[in-house]
Amino acid sequence: MKRVPKLTLDDAKLMMIAAEKKAMKIGVDMDIAIVDDGGNLLLFQRMNNARITSITIAIDKAFTAGAARKSTRTYGEVSGPGGPAFGINSSIQGRFMIFAGGLPIFIDSEPVGGIGCSSGSPDQDEKVAQAGIDALMATL
Repeated sequence: MKRVPKLTLDDAKLMMIAAEKKAMKIGVDMDIAIVDDGGNLLLFQRMNNARITSITIAIDKAFTAGAARKSTRTYGEVSGPGGPAFGINSSIQGRFMIFAGGLPIFIDSEPVGGIGCSSGSPDQDEKVAQAGIDALMATL
Protein backbone atom coordinates (compact mmCIF):
# COMPACT_ATOMS: atom_id res chain seq x y z
CA MET A 1 0.00 0.00 0.00
CA LYS A 2 1.28 3.44 -0.90
CA ARG A 3 1.06 6.14 1.72
CA VAL A 4 0.73 9.70 0.51
CA PRO A 5 0.72 13.03 2.31
CA LYS A 6 -2.56 14.92 2.56
CA LEU A 7 -3.18 18.63 2.76
CA THR A 8 -5.04 19.44 5.98
CA LEU A 9 -7.23 22.36 6.94
CA ASP A 10 -4.44 23.55 9.25
CA ASP A 11 -2.05 23.47 6.28
CA ALA A 12 -4.51 25.49 4.23
CA LYS A 13 -4.92 28.04 7.03
CA LEU A 14 -1.15 28.48 7.26
CA MET A 15 -0.97 28.99 3.49
CA MET A 16 -3.87 31.44 3.55
CA ILE A 17 -2.22 33.62 6.18
CA ALA A 18 1.01 33.81 4.15
CA ALA A 19 -0.82 34.47 0.89
CA GLU A 20 -2.88 37.23 2.47
CA LYS A 21 0.26 38.85 3.93
CA LYS A 22 1.88 38.81 0.49
CA ALA A 23 -1.22 40.33 -1.09
CA MET A 24 -1.21 43.11 1.51
CA LYS A 25 2.51 43.67 0.95
CA ILE A 26 2.02 44.19 -2.78
CA GLY A 27 -1.12 46.25 -2.17
CA VAL A 28 -3.69 44.08 -3.97
CA ASP A 29 -6.68 42.57 -2.18
CA MET A 30 -7.13 39.04 -3.54
CA ASP A 31 -9.56 36.20 -3.77
CA ILE A 32 -7.62 33.15 -2.56
CA ALA A 33 -8.69 29.52 -2.81
CA ILE A 34 -7.00 26.33 -1.64
CA VAL A 35 -8.09 22.85 -2.74
CA ASP A 36 -7.09 19.27 -1.96
CA ASP A 37 -5.58 16.82 -4.48
CA GLY A 38 -9.01 16.11 -5.96
CA GLY A 39 -9.70 19.79 -6.57
CA ASN A 40 -12.18 20.01 -3.68
CA LEU A 41 -12.30 23.36 -1.91
CA LEU A 42 -10.67 23.39 1.52
CA LEU A 43 -10.49 27.12 2.19
CA PHE A 44 -11.50 30.35 0.47
CA GLN A 45 -11.02 33.98 1.42
CA ARG A 46 -12.06 37.17 -0.27
CA MET A 47 -10.12 40.17 0.99
CA ASN A 48 -12.17 43.36 1.46
CA ASN A 49 -11.58 44.98 -1.92
CA ALA A 50 -10.96 41.88 -4.02
CA ARG A 51 -12.95 41.69 -7.22
CA ILE A 52 -16.30 39.95 -6.91
CA THR A 53 -15.83 38.66 -10.44
CA SER A 54 -12.61 36.94 -9.35
CA ILE A 55 -14.19 34.67 -6.73
CA THR A 56 -14.99 31.86 -9.15
CA ILE A 57 -11.79 32.46 -11.08
CA ALA A 58 -9.64 31.94 -7.96
CA ILE A 59 -11.53 28.77 -7.05
CA ASP A 60 -11.23 27.43 -10.59
CA LYS A 61 -7.52 28.27 -10.75
CA ALA A 62 -6.98 26.27 -7.58
CA PHE A 63 -9.13 23.44 -8.96
CA THR A 64 -7.19 23.32 -12.22
CA ALA A 65 -3.77 23.41 -10.55
CA GLY A 66 -4.71 20.86 -7.89
CA ALA A 67 -6.58 18.38 -10.05
CA ALA A 68 -4.40 18.68 -13.18
CA ARG A 69 -1.18 19.00 -11.16
CA LYS A 70 0.24 21.80 -13.31
CA SER A 71 0.29 25.56 -13.02
CA THR A 72 -2.44 27.44 -14.82
CA ARG A 73 0.31 29.53 -16.45
CA THR A 74 1.70 26.34 -18.02
CA TYR A 75 -1.69 25.56 -19.52
CA GLY A 76 -2.00 29.12 -20.77
CA GLU A 77 1.29 28.80 -22.64
CA VAL A 78 0.12 25.73 -24.60
CA SER A 79 -3.58 26.46 -25.06
CA GLY A 80 -3.49 29.17 -27.74
CA PRO A 81 -4.55 28.54 -31.34
CA GLY A 82 -2.34 25.83 -32.82
CA GLY A 83 -1.03 24.83 -29.39
CA PRO A 84 -1.12 21.24 -28.18
CA ALA A 85 -3.80 22.04 -25.59
CA PHE A 86 -5.87 24.45 -27.70
CA GLY A 87 -9.42 24.61 -26.36
CA ILE A 88 -8.65 22.98 -23.02
CA ASN A 89 -10.14 26.00 -21.25
CA SER A 90 -13.58 24.99 -22.47
CA SER A 91 -13.36 21.59 -20.78
CA ILE A 92 -15.09 20.73 -17.51
CA GLN A 93 -17.89 23.24 -18.21
CA GLY A 94 -15.32 26.03 -18.54
CA ARG A 95 -13.74 25.47 -15.12
CA PHE A 96 -10.34 24.73 -16.60
CA MET A 97 -8.28 27.90 -16.10
CA ILE A 98 -5.44 29.01 -18.36
CA PHE A 99 -4.57 32.29 -16.61
CA ALA A 100 -1.53 32.51 -14.31
CA GLY A 101 -2.25 32.42 -10.60
CA GLY A 102 -3.03 28.76 -9.98
CA LEU A 103 -0.22 26.58 -8.64
CA PRO A 104 -0.15 22.90 -7.73
CA ILE A 105 1.09 21.88 -4.29
CA PHE A 106 3.51 18.95 -3.98
CA ILE A 107 4.95 17.37 -0.84
CA ASP A 108 7.76 14.87 -1.38
CA SER A 109 6.88 14.81 -5.09
CA GLU A 110 3.29 13.82 -4.27
CA PRO A 111 0.44 16.10 -5.40
CA VAL A 112 -1.59 17.29 -2.42
CA GLY A 113 -3.61 20.19 -3.79
CA GLY A 114 -3.62 23.58 -5.41
CA ILE A 115 -3.85 27.27 -4.62
CA GLY A 116 -5.46 29.87 -6.83
CA CYS A 117 -5.41 33.63 -6.55
CA SER A 118 -7.19 36.29 -8.56
CA SER A 119 -7.75 40.08 -8.58
CA GLY A 120 -4.26 41.24 -9.48
CA SER A 121 -2.15 40.92 -12.59
CA PRO A 122 -1.18 37.38 -13.59
CA ASP A 123 2.26 37.84 -12.03
CA GLN A 124 0.79 39.26 -8.82
CA ASP A 125 -1.69 36.40 -8.56
CA GLU A 126 1.11 33.88 -8.98
CA LYS A 127 3.37 35.59 -6.42
CA VAL A 128 0.61 35.51 -3.81
CA ALA A 129 -0.06 31.82 -4.52
CA GLN A 130 3.66 31.04 -4.30
CA ALA A 131 3.88 32.79 -0.92
CA GLY A 132 1.27 30.37 0.40
CA ILE A 133 3.19 27.37 -0.90
CA ASP A 134 6.49 28.71 0.44
CA ALA A 135 4.99 29.06 3.92
CA LEU A 136 3.79 25.45 3.85
CA MET A 137 7.16 24.16 2.63
CA ALA A 138 8.93 26.06 5.41
CA THR A 139 7.02 24.00 8.00
CA LEU A 140 7.95 20.59 6.56
